[in-house]
Amino acid sequence: MDTAATMPAIADDELLFRPNISLNGSINADALPFFLERLGEVRQQGTHLVLELNTQGGDADIGRRIALEIRLFGRHSGKQAYCVGKSYVYSAGVTILAAFPRANRYLTEDAVLLVHERQIEHQIQLNEPIKAALQKVRAQLSLLETARDLELEGFRELVQESRISVEELYDRASTNYYLSAAEALKVGIVARILR
Repeated sequence: MDTAATMPAIADDELLFRPNISLNGSINADALPFFLERLGEVRQQGTHLVLELNTQGGDADIGRRIALEIRLFGRHSGKQAYCVGKSYVYSAGVTILAAFPRANRYLTEDAVLLVHERQIEHQIQLNEPIKAALQKVRAQLSLLETARDLELEGFRELVQESRISVEELYDRASTNYYLSAAEALKVGIVARILR
């Protein structure tokens, strides 16, 4: 592997100890405005984005929105976006990690990633004429198919330029796929382990 190609434009010290945004804890309704406010500050300062990420996961849709903002920053700011996953990056956190170019994704040596299928818990009560009941079931099926498509899109983004296929990742995700930092590096999901 060409180590020069995986060396960031900024020092490891800055990546490890001076992030300009830290997302620690659950990815929930409070995380989004916090992130957007900090991202606005990064834009005003005209600096690279350095995100420290340490999360047990949370709301998949909020994770997708944060990921969108990261991609937009990368496309429109003229600056680089870097992510350092520390200790644990689970579920919606992996969605956020995937928004960064693979060359700008880093993990600390103790980090663990969790990739899994989105869990849906929903009951459908049917107590209406058949036509209305069919419409209700079709609406729920459409919701599930859309959720699956969005999940696959995120998995594709995560494995882009890696040595693991989206099919293999999706298969492993069905039973909770835990990756150590070393394994994530081996399959090419991240650029480097920071020590």
